Amino acid sequence: MEQKPGDTGADIARRPVRKVFTTRTGGASGGAYASFNLAEHVGDDPAAVTANRERLARSIGLPPTRIIWMEQLHTPTVTVVRGPWEEPVPATDALVTTVRGLALAVLTADCVPLLISDHDAGVIAAVHAGRIGARNGIVPRAIRRMTDLGARPGHLHVWMGAAASGVNYELPEPMLADLESRLPGVRTRTAKGTWGADLRIGISRQLEELGVTHIDADLRCTVADRAFFSHRREGTTGRQAGVIWMPEEDR
Repeated sequence: MEQKPGDTGADIARRPVRKVFTTRTGGASGGAYASFNLAEHVGDDPAAVTANRERLARSIGLPPTRIIWMEQLHTPTVTVVRGPWEEPVPATDALVTTVRGLALAVLTADCVPLLISDHDAGVIAAVHAGRIGARNGIVPRAIRRMTDLGARPGHLHVWMGAAASGVNYELPEPMLADLESRLPGVRTRTAKGTWGADLRIGISRQLEELGVTHIDADLRCTVADRAFFSHRREGTTGRQAGVIWMPEEDR
């Protein structure tokens, strides 16, 4: 798992909101899912996924039942959660909560994961923004739901995790034109000189238009960097996770 560069244990312990992203290493899965696959829906051995999720929970100091997962279907649906769910929250691509000690998780293997917080208001979100979800407004919808609960755009901090970069995300021109019309700024050229999309640029512009200015991004490309799972590179593969939570007691 990764924190921001330069973080120390003391820095992390003082934070009112914790955000982490995993890589593909350090787990129990084998084969195409080696080794820290956290997704149940990709064909991996369920026992290995359970072991990996338990390892994740131990590493962040929470019971596995306090990590909330989503059934991510590239929807524009945002769900507010107020307590543990035994199963993944159905048909949603963003989770929002005000509950301390409840961790929100997002799974990706090329899509853009966002961890968003307003620690003054005590509101956090985890967002899955793939091409379809980003096109259909999953990020603005999550921000609006957070503001409904007291967050202020100027106080939000967004951390975007590793995702497919524009140089490796080729799209047909008609599909790209449609995406650009709904998410301006995504159009780019791939390493092959063909048309491509950089979702993180489009999402960043979208956030800025909403008044969100505190934006950090891991610019590594999941397609190019084998430290990450990548559906575009491998087809059958696992999923890494982003997790956000507010500790029950500030330290």
